[in-house]
Amino acid sequence: MAELATPRALNHIGLTVPDIHAAIDWYGRVFGFRRIMGPRRLEAKLSDTAESGHILGPRFRAALQAHLVTGNGIGLELFQFTDPETEAPDDNLEYWKHGYWHICFTDPDIEGLVAKIVAEGGKQRTDVWAFVPGTDRKLCYCEDPFGNVIEIFSHSYEQTFGNWPNEGRDAEQAHPKGDIDG
Repeated sequence: MAELATPRALNHIGLTVPDIHAAIDWYGRVFGFRRIMGPRRLEAKLSDTAESGHILGPRFRAALQAHLVTGNGIGLELFQFTDPETEAPDDNLEYWKHGYWHICFTDPDIEGLVAKIVAEGGKQRTDVWAFVPGTDRKLCYCEDPFGNVIEIFSHSYEQTFGNWPNEGRDAEQAHPKGDIDG
């Protein structure tokens, strides 16, 4: 397979919430995201949203969907499933299981953003950590009011990891069967 000359752009992230209207308001107030569409009703039986049933399978009947946009143009697609109804997981931080387990946003004032998240009904999961020794790079894990895990970085992804100063940056390039411990 030929290597791409330019990395693909991240288009959007889909996020399930129990109350789409509250989520639109919360992500607007806390992060400044703009609503660009919705909420609209998705139904498996409607011809203009028939792809929803095909994508989500036979159990899906109805949902609400809204589209927000971040400061750098990445979409945040919100879903509130109504049939079947949205359910909260027993554990919202099952990082050991395959799949997505958090989203991350960048703000140079981590402490200020974390305080705003908490003041607006979210939760601070961890302390604010200086995690790249010898730099001012910081992170903190939080939750939105709906239980979705959010990480906050003080610097962009590329600034944080592109010049990693510690050992292990490129360790173990080839991992037989994914086992990096041998």
